[in-house]
Amino acid sequence: MLEHFRAAWAKVMNPIADALLRAHVTPDMVTWVGTVGAVAMALICFPQGWLWQGPWLVALFIFSDSLDGNMARKIGRHSQWGSFLDSTLDRFGDAAIFAGVALYYAGPGNNLLWTSMSLAALVFGMTTSYVRAKAESLGLEAKVGIATRADRLLVSLLAVEITGLAKAGGFPHWCLAVLPIALCYLTVAGAITVVQRMVAVRRACQS
Repeated sequence: MLEHFRAAWAKVMNPIADALLRAHVTPDMVTWVGTVGAVAMALICFPQGWLWQGPWLVALFIFSDSLDGNMARKIGRHSQWGSFLDSTLDRFGDAAIFAGVALYYAGPGNNLLWTSMSLAALVFGMTTSYVRAKAESLGLEAKVGIATRADRLLVSLLAVEITGLAKAGGFPHWCLAVLPIALCYLTVAGAITVVQRMVAVRRACQS
């Protein structure tokens, strides 16, 4: 679902990409800034309990990450290194979001169960990405699954935002349950996605 938004967002970012290229900023620089910014915002805001502010800042850096590919295409430099760097650094950004949520529940959220569930969602999220990468390294495809990276980002950030607004009094008190529910969903969906991708690779190996 988020992939369609990213495509539209890329068009919006075109003028910014042009401006950065004129300023001699490289795609790799943008990749690093986007990752470092997303990681920093997640690990600073979420553990402090800044739940409605954090997702906006994290999303800003995550979506700015689409700039690097945009810039690379404009200058005809869509390299294997750029693809590798982008994919590798994406893992840090994804992990930081769930690590930040886990630190929130370990701190001001004061709930060991949801701390554990945050870490479980992190592990399954990383594993789904690994399974796909390993399959592709073998010349196979494993893009199937109910919890793609884009969906995980959307669900997690939206759940944090709603919970933060509920804490601030902007939403009804029962909305505080949105983030725990989202963590349960992402953990289960992540586990199912891992199985789906393993089955897809197994079938491809047997064909």
